[in-house]
Amino acid sequence: MNEIIKKNGITFGIVTGLIAVLTTTLIYIVDLKLFTAWWIGVLNIIIYLAIGIYLLVKTKKDLNGVFPFKDAFTTYFISAVVGIVISVAFNIILFNFIDPGAKDTIKELTIKFAVEMMEKFNTPKEAINQAIKDMQANDQFSIGQLLKGSIFSVLFSAIFGLILAAIFKSKSPSSQGL
Repeated sequence: MNEIIKKNGITFGIVTGLIAVLTTTLIYIVDLKLFTAWWIGVLNIIIYLAIGIYLLVKTKKDLNGVFPFKDAFTTYFISAVVGIVISVAFNIILFNFIDPGAKDTIKELTIKFAVEMMEKFNTPKEAINQAIKDMQANDQFSIGQLLKGSIFSVLFSAIFGLILAAIFKSKSPSSQGL
């Protein structure tokens, strides 16, 4: 593997992981209700997408414009996996060892938010009650659930990576003469 790809992927992965840790820490300190705010999730996606784009632009430049699809995808994927590992490790430590009570508070807030949303959409009472029961039975911050969630995060990131790699790959020499 090219050293530039490896170096940039790991470096930007550490950056995204630290941003995730900082974001989680700020939300934890400021107000746990922010864990249920939809706009935080959208903002995070925009930030990570911008970092990913910058990563690929920089790496393509570092490689003097020679950036095949495989290398572009590999660069992004390394970064995503490193960032996810850092973020999940922090969440496991925070919510299972430092402050396990916070996950119960977040669960209550999430249930309240979900019920309010379902009521706005006139969801039948039986469906709301079942949803509440299912959410109460689920510990979204358990080690197992966080690890399971990380698998979905990696898959989601792989899809982003495929799209971004297709956009940022260098043109093949044969297609440039056409």
